[in-house]
Amino acid sequence: MNQETRRATFDLACELISRPSVTPDDRGCLDLIAARLAPLGFRFERIDVAGVCNLWARRGDGAPVLVFAGHTDVVPPGPLDAWDSPPFEPTVRGDQLFGRGAADMKTSLAAFVTAIERFVATHPDHGGSIALLLTSDEEGVATHGTVKVVEALGARGERLDYCIVGEPTSVGMLGDTIKNGRRGSLSGTLRVKGIQGHVAYPQLARNPIHDLAPALAELTTIRWDDGNEFFPPTTWQVSNIHAGAGANNVIPGLCEVLFNFRFASVSSADDLKRRTHEVLDRHGLDYELDWHLSGKPFLTGRGKLVAALSDAIRDTVGVDTELSTSGGTSDGRFIADICTEVVEFGPVNATIHKVNECVALDAIEPLSVIYERALAALLSPSRD
Repeated sequence: MNQETRRATFDLACELISRPSVTPDDRGCLDLIAARLAPLGFRFERIDVAGVCNLWARRGDGAPVLVFAGHTDVVPPGPLDAWDSPPFEPTVRGDQLFGRGAADMKTSLAAFVTAIERFVATHPDHGGSIALLLTSDEEGVATHGTVKVVEALGARGERLDYCIVGEPTSVGMLGDTIKNGRRGSLSGTLRVKGIQGHVAYPQLARNPIHDLAPALAELTTIRWDDGNEFFPPTTWQVSNIHAGAGANNVIPGLCEVLFNFRFASVSSADDLKRRTHEVLDRHGLDYELDWHLSGKPFLTGRGKLVAALSDAIRDTVGVDTELSTSGGTSDGRFIADICTEVVEFGPVNATIHKVNECVALDAIEPLSVIYERALAALLSPSRD
């Protein structure tokens, strides 16, 4: 690989970082990527919704379909004076490339493109199809991004076989961790009703905090499931409790509790809801409970995609990767609805969303090579 080729991923990453695409603003990143892929014979479809930019690009018509998925949007940089260099001016200091989005996830986007360019140049008649699913709405509310593209593809019966989401998954060095699933996230807003009154006359009031306390204690001790090989047991956590009229001599008439389940694939949202209601009902509470499911769990086992990516990592950087389902949600939760195997893999995540976000210079090109080798393993050329 000559020096010009080695710089290709770095140069494209810098060009993307220089565009201040704070969510949900794309700032032309998708157009830049499409311009690079157009000469390779990709077909493009924009599925823009409510100011969010979404791109579906595909080369080929056959199966299997390998998709690279990601987002062009970044989180706000925070206080500019806290950065050692401007966040949207890609800057090399020491052995790192600094800039907002360097790790999350513009380097991955650049590596997608350069990996595809090299693979197509070598295997113009590759088997199956290569696709990209990119959005500018992942770091925000994520209601008009990947989910809308998945809905459109599903409505016309398009199924995907493999998907690599370019999220930064590595922990200590490039390649040490692949995310082969994510826990689901189910939130609840519980309002327990009482009767407001004077603290000196409790017989004339009903304290919702006191009513709730035994049920709350029980909910904290429940073992919801035992997890499995890839997922830890489901957890239930209270994030906020609010009650009171603002004075210490008033029994409140309402207590509001916010809580969240992070749940494994061995449990369902409906079952967790049912069991929660059973506890609240058994304690005789007068309550309302609103639910919000922000993500279902997904899991990809040790199949062809995990094997191909693991082998590519080992062959490129000499690391035996570990599978993990830790962390929050990602757009993989949407893609899993129409894709058989979904994993996440990208650079080290130690600085994501932080001031002075960065990516190691010596990880940039190897990331592209790993993606290219995964392509070669999964889309065997039909004719060379």
